[in-house]
Amino acid sequence: MKHPIFRSSFFIVCLIFAGSCQNSKEKQMSTIPPIAKKKPTKLEKHGDVRVDDYYWMNNREDQEVLNHLNAENDYYKKMTAHTKTFQDSLFLEMKSRIKEDDSSVPYKFNGYWYITKYETGQEYPIYLRRENEMDSADELMFDCNVMAKDHEFFNLRGISISPDNNLAAFATDTVSRRQYTIQIKDLKTGEVYDDKVENTTGSSVWGNYGKTLFYAKKDPVTLRSDKIYRHTLGTSEADDVLIFHEKDSTFNTFVYKTKSKKYLVIGSVSTLTSEYRILDSDNPEGDFKIFSERSRGLEYSIAHYNGNFFVLTNKDSATNFKLMKVSDENTSSEFWEEFIPHREGVLLEDVDIFKDYFVLSERENGLNRLKIVRWDTSDSYYLPFESETYVAGTSVNLDFDTKELRYYYNEMGAPYAIIDFNMEEKTKKILKEQEVLGGKFDKDNYRTERLWATSRDGVKVPISLVYHKDVKFDGTSPLLQYAYGSYGSTIDPYFSSIRLSLLDRGFIYAIAHIRGGEYLGRPWYEDGKLLNKKNTFTDFVDCSKFLIDSNYTSPAHLYASGGSAGGLLMGAVVNMAPELYKGVIAAVPFVDVVTTMLDDSIPLTTGEYDEWGNPNEKEYYEYMKSYSPYDNVEAQEYPNMYVSTGLHDSQVQYWEPAKWVAKLREHKTDNNLLFLDTNMDAGHGGASGRFESLKETAKEYAFILDLEEKTPLK
Repeated sequence: MKHPIFRSSFFIVCLIFAGSCQNSKEKQMSTIPPIAKKKPTKLEKHGDVRVDDYYWMNNREDQEVLNHLNAENDYYKKMTAHTKTFQDSLFLEMKSRIKEDDSSVPYKFNGYWYITKYETGQEYPIYLRRENEMDSADELMFDCNVMAKDHEFFNLRGISISPDNNLAAFATDTVSRRQYTIQIKDLKTGEVYDDKVENTTGSSVWGNYGKTLFYAKKDPVTLRSDKIYRHTLGTSEADDVLIFHEKDSTFNTFVYKTKSKKYLVIGSVSTLTSEYRILDSDNPEGDFKIFSERSRGLEYSIAHYNGNFFVLTNKDSATNFKLMKVSDENTSSEFWEEFIPHREGVLLEDVDIFKDYFVLSERENGLNRLKIVRWDTSDSYYLPFESETYVAGTSVNLDFDTKELRYYYNEMGAPYAIIDFNMEEKTKKILKEQEVLGGKFDKDNYRTERLWATSRDGVKVPISLVYHKDVKFDGTSPLLQYAYGSYGSTIDPYFSSIRLSLLDRGFIYAIAHIRGGEYLGRPWYEDGKLLNKKNTFTDFVDCSKFLIDSNYTSPAHLYASGGSAGGLLMGAVVNMAPELYKGVIAAVPFVDVVTTMLDDSIPLTTGEYDEWGNPNEKEYYEYMKSYSPYDNVEAQEYPNMYVSTGLHDSQVQYWEPAKWVAKLREHKTDNNLLFLDTNMDAGHGGASGRFESLKETAKEYAFILDLEEKTPLK
């Protein structure tokens, strides 16, 4: 879903590292990995019995479990001790490219300009605002460096400003379970009120008169957001009023306000179905009315403008979505009228509404497009983008009465820019370009291209590449192939200054746009989920074979990486085609698919049925079991593998990778490296500090660079 002092001493470090490599690796081989106890547990479903020897790891309070995780951590540290200095150097190298004293481009909201700032030597953001003029004095809202002082993990989110600009609701998580506590701060006096709401999503929204606050609360066990409450300023949480309870366990609920500020909106969505409720923001104690009742398979989202709602929907088999219009008096779906028709080859992703214009975010042939249209239809045009490996999209556009569209743009080999575009005059102003510090970066040193691999079923799969101009295409170059491939989440060909630590050492970096994402539209997603899920895995493997056959790399130099659902991808791939990869990085991997999807007490499970299938149904059970990485570990050789997780992960429970590594140790027939690295203080997103996360990336990079024996920077 990472970042970078580079000194001449780095070269000395690398020479020392290279010289000691042989002795260190001899020490590696003499270190015995921890062997987990086997405590067989029979798991039966549909008459099928699975025996899980490591099911006992499913208890983060059990000291025996903690001892095992700590033993794995000790083993990892001992086995990689010879790279520790190199990891530290990589961290400093990556950190040195990042501007520490940095700030965001201010955006305007309700008469104030809001800025996020970072200071040299600090890990966390500082939130500021200015009244009216850009050159007025900054007003401090939150200094997260102070707030995080006594916490191993800290995250602040969901800042919501009251309509009179005097109060800010905000939410914090100090455990990394994504269970946020909402509080309210007086921005004039600095006082934090006694109002406190626990176990929320972190988001909240004010009624128009600033006395009431709406928020979503989570189920304490499953962490599903299932209830919307109304809080009255100055009262206790016990007095909060339950406004909506989403009882369907496959749905999550949330609340927000339309950009027009006219309506409060409660959304309730599952993977395939949407439903909204609306209420006039001037009447916060009124009753929400259903916008249009849920109908399985009908997805929609809404935006309000000038007495009408604009509905982005897949209604009537609009696979790639279309835009419809309806009066705010009669919003049910039978009254929806077509505004922008469905197009077979164009995915309509979003719409941004302004007083005189609306902006369509589209994707055609995998590429982002932004179309600007006047409401009176007197003018419409696309912003011109020429590359095949770029990312473009609308940025923060909260101001309704403006002719300025703010958007971002970057190419895979060049840093991002934040741009204001005058939609009437058709002129643009670059507000900020990402600085890559260190004095060594020159975008002309890098090349990008898009390739098309043919999957085994004949489907063409796109791959975006970036590499240094001096790379050789003779099969000897190392290549790191990354993908995600689930939930319709598209991994665009973005720029990363962190990635330069690989590119400048001769690596090619490839993003495989496999099925399961929406790179080639909604059908691309549909063809990589449920009973088509294996297409995601075979696409990745076939992209690897294509890159090898095309002499971009070879099995001796090919590496793969993925996290979360992308970690499931890694698990499936190493079972299917382990011979293709020298090393694999699997971050917080979702690898115990069947057992997890059968346990509806685990966070996210029930809401995932439309993505993976419900294994309580035999067809889905058998299909999941046929690819679930944990269930398909066998006696064979596996690549070198680095697996990471977080003890407090709320998305993928730590025991999935822990069990997987234990089973791999039991069955694999090779002497390749296998590491489990557990962050005992963090969750799904890893470390919370701005630069602390770089240390995790440095571990991953050091792992594959050590295997490749490419330590000195060229």
